[in-house]
Amino acid sequence: MIYFVGAGAGDPELLTIKGKRLIDHADVIIYAGSLVNPAVLQDRKPDSIVYDSAGMTLEEVLSVMQTAEQEGKTTVRVHTGDASIYGAIREQLDALDRMGIAHEVVPGVSSFLAAAAVLQKEYTLPDVSQTVILTRMEGRTPVPETEQVESLAQHRATMVIFLSVGQIAELVRRLSIAYPMHTPVAVVYKASWPDQKIVTGTLETIAQQVEKAGIHKTALVLVGEFLGDTYTLSKLYDKTFTHGYRKGIVK
Repeated sequence: MIYFVGAGAGDPELLTIKGKRLIDHADVIIYAGSLVNPAVLQDRKPDSIVYDSAGMTLEEVLSVMQTAEQEGKTTVRVHTGDASIYGAIREQLDALDRMGIAHEVVPGVSSFLAAAAVLQKEYTLPDVSQTVILTRMEGRTPVPETEQVESLAQHRATMVIFLSVGQIAELVRRLSIAYPMHTPVAVVYKASWPDQKIVTGTLETIAQQVEKAGIHKTALVLVGEFLGDTYTLSKLYDKTFTHGYRKGIVK
């Protein structure tokens, strides 16, 4: 059996209980060494075999999995955050299906959730935004034409932009086509890691701030009025609002 485990945002304590149990008992571990905190592997079995996939090809990763399966070993493929977001797992899962090898995906805590936690912000504030757009700018890897940043920005919803901080000036230029320049922005570098950095500003200031902080990769760019202080209180705990579990108190 091959288990794909989302390793969380960085802090090893953000591993799920199931994910940690699988890692700790695995015979073979393949982890994304360029992104995953090695501390998540600290309690693995002494005789477990560990591969860093940072320098491996898809074919090499699959070969390790296939050999381990033939030897009756349990393999855990460790991805950063939650593997379903920019994890490149679909191609691995499909290949394993073709080989007839069973697999299971164990969800993790995405960096976009850890970023909101360290900022102590809520992405979906009443009367501010009820939509969260997770996206990235094109780099060496393109994005579909219909998903260009400036097109998505037209919604002026909460945006979480991965893999783009290295192009922060261009990102700001394209976002500002739809968002006012006073729109709040936060950049979170390595959320939940010991060397975490947080930079906050506006579309007008954030590029210079990020450059000054020396952040060029491994960071999320968060954009939207959810970072501000103006919002409507939720109806969930409103004493005048009724729902299936509470009768409203009307004065």
